[in-house]
Amino acid sequence: MRVSGSDNKPAALDRPSSARVYDYLLGGTHHYAIDRKFADEQVAVAPDMPYGMRSNREFIGRAVRLALRHGIRQFVDIGAGLPSQGQAHEIADETDPQARARVVYVDNEEIAHAHSEILLAEEADPQRHRAVFADFFDGARLWQRVLDTGVIDPREPTCLLVTALLHFMPPEKAPERTLAFYQDRLPPGSMLVLSHISDADHRPDTHEVVANYAKTTNPAFLRSRDEVAALFGGWELVEPGVVWAVEWRPDGREEPWWDDDPARVRYLAGVAIKP
Repeated sequence: MRVSGSDNKPAALDRPSSARVYDYLLGGTHHYAIDRKFADEQVAVAPDMPYGMRSNREFIGRAVRLALRHGIRQFVDIGAGLPSQGQAHEIADETDPQARARVVYVDNEEIAHAHSEILLAEEADPQRHRAVFADFFDGARLWQRVLDTGVIDPREPTCLLVTALLHFMPPEKAPERTLAFYQDRLPPGSMLVLSHISDADHRPDTHEVVANYAKTTNPAFLRSRDEVAALFGGWELVEPGVVWAVEWRPDGREEPWWDDDPARVRYLAGVAIKP
């Protein structure tokens, strides 16, 4: 498989992939020339784009640490994407190695899944960290594959991560219904960690980049703050609610690149607990 540094790509890879663009802008190595060209074009339109993606990663880290403080020891990351720094199992093991947190990563892109399996086999604990191939809309089939790993105990509270994913789900497919299906599978005390690109700041460059994603394998769709908040269903949002990712419980680990304008991150983020 040819990845970073090669302009030769399989014939099927005739369009940029959102997962590989994300990987490239985060400084990863699992991408092709077509992804790099598209990403660079978008950064020319919205120079904050790579910083926003990194801030989304920082938010995930803070949310995972919060879940650990709440006693949650198992995580399911749907739409995990390509392996990169700041994955849930790394954060959990660095934060509390004694917790022996269990993590299942789910993705529907073959390259992302293959690299996740390789990375976990080489650097993680296969008894606690697994990757499965499934699509968000698979519903019961996806959840059964998660349980078949033997990593997740359905009787225990679970942290469900659905980050930087739902803005690639068309509204007509009602992703909130599929998300609710997964939420219903989880026992009380579970957490939902969610982030989503939003037009709440009405920035023209955000709309231009989103329109350009129609050229990729994953067209993007913006949602308002109220629409993002509604995705949590009846679960109880923890403070400070649905806010720009850099505003969600900052811990001083991230340099304030946004210069008092947190909307520059473009990701709305929140965490909720199942009552």
